Amino acid sequence: MPGQSLEDFSLAPSEDNEISINVGGFKKKMRSTTLLRFPETRLGKLLSCHSKESILELCDDYDDAKNEFYFDRNPELFPYVLHFYNTGKLHVMGELCVFSFSQEIEYWGINEFFIDSCCSYSYHGRKMEPGQEKWEEQSDRESTSSSFDEILAFYNDAAKFDRQPFGNVRRQLWLALDNPGYSVLSRIFSVLSIVVVLGSIVTMCLNSLPDFQLVDSYGKAEEDPRFEIVEHFGIAWFTFELMARFAVAPDFFKFFKHALNLIDLMSILPFYITLIVNLVVESSPALANLGRVAQVLRLMRIFRILKLARHSTGLRSLGATLKYSYREVGLLLLYLSVGISIFSVVAYTIEKEENEGLATIPACWWWATVSMTTVGYGDVVPGTTAGKLTASACILAGILVVVLPITLIFNKFSHFYRRQKQLESAMRSCDFGDGMKEVPSVNLRDYYAYKVKSLMASFTNLSRSTPSELSLNDSLH
Repeated sequence: MPGQSLEDFSLAPSEDNEISINVGGFKKKMRSTTLLRFPETRLGKLLSCHSKESILELCDDYDDAKNEFYFDRNPELFPYVLHFYNTGKLHVMGELCVFSFSQEIEYWGINEFFIDSCCSYSYHGRKMEPGQEKWEEQSDRESTSSSFDEILAFYNDAAKFDRQPFGNVRRQLWLALDNPGYSVLSRIFSVLSIVVVLGSIVTMCLNSLPDFQLVDSYGKAEEDPRFEIVEHFGIAWFTFELMARFAVAPDFFKFFKHALNLIDLMSILPFYITLIVNLVVESSPALANLGRVAQVLRLMRIFRILKLARHSTGLRSLGATLKYSYREVGLLLLYLSVGISIFSVVAYTIEKEENEGLATIPACWWWATVSMTTVGYGDVVPGTTAGKLTASACILAGILVVVLPITLIFNKFSHFYRRQKQLESAMRSCDFGDGMKEVPSVNLRDYYAYKVKSLMASFTNLSRSTPSELSLNDSLH
């Protein structure tokens, strides 16, 4: 009704009072009595405005001649708002984006509590799904960024050889030694390295068998000469391998910052430290206790198995999975520690007078640990009926506790394995035969898309955290 003021609506609402709403071209006349049913909403607040300035704080434009309020919003979502004013309930169609709908009703000042029961469960479930997948999406973005950074680091390292003497030759040797599968030479070198590592591990295991243990004239155990030859050959090969990689490294200062190079160093250090300790002990009998240090260091040879990570995509993917799954691993340890604490005290209370193996709480910790992890050594078992029921509950709880985080960790392992295979394929596709000509193939579009997606997600989270429409507009403008 042109010419009639808003004060008249607010002071004397009736069936005939109407205002015109224009939402992105969608025009609708609404009764003031309908809007006054929800005075805290944006349209309801319009009826209490007494000046054009206060009106423009709630809408984008106002035509006082036509008494029409204009809102620059999505006209396709306004029918849901209109239905709310008519019925007092919100309904959400399945094809709608729940976040766009949430932002829209927040703009109109409508609370989510008005969503009808038939749509509430589906709406909140769909809204929570992205939150549950947040860690996986974050891992995707991190892995995409890290893959891009690794390829660029690989390219930059290869480019450093152009400024060094015999750059092309050293680059080819570096590619052959550090990138298994890059060429025929690198494959041959990789196979030889794997054979030597496995031979060293097998030799160490066989040397522990009684049939291969020798005793000298003084009754002291000594190593089989055949195994000693294999051990010395393995150490010579590992030392040559490490020195060769160091000699052709593009950057000597960053060489030992690489985890695989540190593993190579740790695989040969025990031998040389043991050799020095033995020489010191022979020259000074008073330091005979140092011989025990040598025995401990000899056991560290088992860590040579980690050298296979350089030649195994699966082992490298496992390392990346553990690096990016510290939350899940922490949850797993937390769940296990809580379960072990509870069931160990219960078992102690029930079995302390009947079972000597469960007479102390620390002993019950051991029993609860092997039970919850479903290992079950059987060295300590409850004897009473109540104790057996407790053990059954402990085992079932252990299965649930272990399975839940393991699923997330396995999904991340699959993701990082695919990523590692793609990264290796991208590195092998680089041709440095005649020097650096072009950057290795990198999908810059995907990398840029992930960065933009991350930026937009941060803006979305910021807009959701604002308490009012004014702060929302401030954050966007």
